[in-house]
Amino acid sequence: MKEQVARKVTLVRAIETADIKHEVLSDDDRMYASRSARELAQWSAADSKSELTLDHFLEQRSEQILKRLAERTPAFRTFLNRRPLLPMLSVLLPLFALIAGAAIDHIADPHRVDLLSAPLLLIIGWNLLVYVILLAWLLIPSKRTGWVGPEWMRRLSVGKAKLPRKLPAPLTAALGAYTVDWTQLSWKLNHARLSRTVHLSAAAFALGAIISLYARGLLTQYAAGWESTFLDANQVHTLLSWLFAPALFLFPIEGFSVADIQALRFVQEPSSAGGARWVHLYAATLLLLVILPRLVLSLFAGWRASRLARRFPLDLQQPYYLKLADHIGAGRGPVTLRVLPYSFTLDERRDRGLSAIAAAMFGEQTRVMLRPSLPYGEDPKGVLQELRPDTGDATVTAVLFSLAATPEQENHGALLSAIARQLPGGVSALVDESALTERAMSQDGVDARLAERIALWRQFCTYHQVPVTIVNLLQPEKYAAGSNGQAAATGVR
Repeated sequence: MKEQVARKVTLVRAIETADIKHEVLSDDDRMYASRSARELAQWSAADSKSELTLDHFLEQRSEQILKRLAERTPAFRTFLNRRPLLPMLSVLLPLFALIAGAAIDHIADPHRVDLLSAPLLLIIGWNLLVYVILLAWLLIPSKRTGWVGPEWMRRLSVGKAKLPRKLPAPLTAALGAYTVDWTQLSWKLNHARLSRTVHLSAAAFALGAIISLYARGLLTQYAAGWESTFLDANQVHTLLSWLFAPALFLFPIEGFSVADIQALRFVQEPSSAGGARWVHLYAATLLLLVILPRLVLSLFAGWRASRLARRFPLDLQQPYYLKLADHIGAGRGPVTLRVLPYSFTLDERRDRGLSAIAAAMFGEQTRVMLRPSLPYGEDPKGVLQELRPDTGDATVTAVLFSLAATPEQENHGALLSAIARQLPGGVSALVDESALTERAMSQDGVDARLAERIALWRQFCTYHQVPVTIVNLLQPEKYAAGSNGQAAATGVR
């Protein structure tokens, strides 16, 4: 699935998920969109002589729904026309870097070329340090790679945080959820694009410095030399020999001796002889140590971004997409949902509620495989020894938590990580609110406390990259599927 299609599909999913009461999209709207999308996808598949796929169906359906919402709600159309900041940044940042690189060497004396030029040495040293950091990131595993914070990545992915006014409440909630979902889903893609931009900007900065050196050399006679309080000619010769070794090896540039370095010390009368040699040496060194490596890194990041944009990794095994797949006969048949309760036991009413929720999420033929409750605080490796991909016939695995519990990294997080490692197909989380709502029924501020807890669990599961669905086992209809068969439970990826 292409990136733009995945973006629209994710947005429609957020809208239908938030529109529990069908205030924004009626049952007729959803049924019409599904029917039209199926027909359009079938025609497209027939024209291209290919099979009808879920990707084509989702693309047509999302376009139908977004078009209808844009016609009804001008404020929503404004949101659709919003553009992320990353494309503009990809153009402006390299251009600014080129201009800044051309200007930075003017900090020094414009009539001399300094053998120990602080700006040029800083450019080279900084880029060598970046290469070391990139190598360390490559060799040292990390849960989150990269150097951009979530807030900045959200701005680059979906634009400014402020939503348009005069939106219906379900649309406002949907767009808020969409910004979180899409930021998480497109993290790798946008990180690759941002890396490409940064590497290209670094190369442009060094190129600007080279252009500045040669441009001023056409109109100015450079006086070559150096000065230092702590370094003598031998030490400067050693430093420059190491620095310019690649350029001297690959290009036919005249070398230098200790006597040449001593003769160019600025305590003597500055000499204009050999100024061009040092310009060539610095230009060649910047080319070899900065521009070419950065261009290679930029090309690699661009290749990764292009591949992800063409084949966006949208997980179509989530309940929402599995239900839609039934419209084109692409469902995978009856689903067996394996549920692992954590630190609480289901009574008879909650057991029936779980079956109703499973049917709403995956279809009426869904079978629930309820496992014994997992003890709190027990080592997840010992608990999950029998949980292997080749054990049983479960097609979907979910861990059932209580919303009344506070998520803990060393317990809940360790369990989710252990299951995710053991099951290649992944795991999802179901968070039951029934115990919390029963306990706080007679207390004030129930809604605020409930919203706070839900936000906490969403954030926790998002950190662990686990889809989460809020449920109420005593009131399955609270987050039940609509008549079009789509689960309306809140899901965060």
